[in-house]
Amino acid sequence: MDDKKVCVVTGVGPGTGSAVVRRFAEDYEVAMLARSADRLDVLADELPNAHAYPCDVTDTVALYATLDEIRERLGAPSVVVHNAVGGAFGSFLDIDPSVLEQNFQVNTMALLHLGRATAPAMIEQGEGAIVITGNTSAYRGRANFAGFAPTKAAQRILAEAMARDLGPRGVHVAFVAIDAVIDLEWTRKRWPDQPDGFFCKPADIAGEVYRLAHQPSSAWSFESVIRPYGETW
Repeated sequence: MDDKKVCVVTGVGPGTGSAVVRRFAEDYEVAMLARSADRLDVLADELPNAHAYPCDVTDTVALYATLDEIRERLGAPSVVVHNAVGGAFGSFLDIDPSVLEQNFQVNTMALLHLGRATAPAMIEQGEGAIVITGNTSAYRGRANFAGFAPTKAAQRILAEAMARDLGPRGVHVAFVAIDAVIDLEWTRKRWPDQPDGFFCKPADIAGEVYRLAHQPSSAWSFESVIRPYGETW
């Protein structure tokens, strides 16, 4: 590989994940993590600087092995974007408790392991960024979000603890709360009568993630809450 910096993106799906890959692939070697190998292969064929690493982030052994392979092939990541998400709807009486446990593994424990695996090299270099894509469930527990919101709140608090630890050592940790319906084919079908201003575009989310990863250290943000102008808040 050349001297480009390396970015790891988890949860590379058809929306935000793919958009983040496209943005960073402009000037990074991007290691893409997702369970679907086919989806990653399509992006890898399209983007020369994007590299497919099929991996379930809840499989800790596989995650560490994948990150080791990335370091060997591409180099140590200077940016990590944790976009993988586990979600479910239902009240605390209705959900299967195992769903909450699984979502905790995706949203919170995977972040812990990603940080433990990648932060030491960033600390050694005195620079780097870990950006987490979240949403406003991290701040409020609505009745039908009991299988999801607790894990996003835990994710945000873990990210804050990481930021307070890593910031003085030159590594920026930031949490992006997306207060919106993301503009995807299936969301357009679910809300067919909504105007464009109702949806948040994946490319614009990716732009915010990229901006946070490159903020000057004299003016770092920890939290960034983004929403389309049509969102009620």
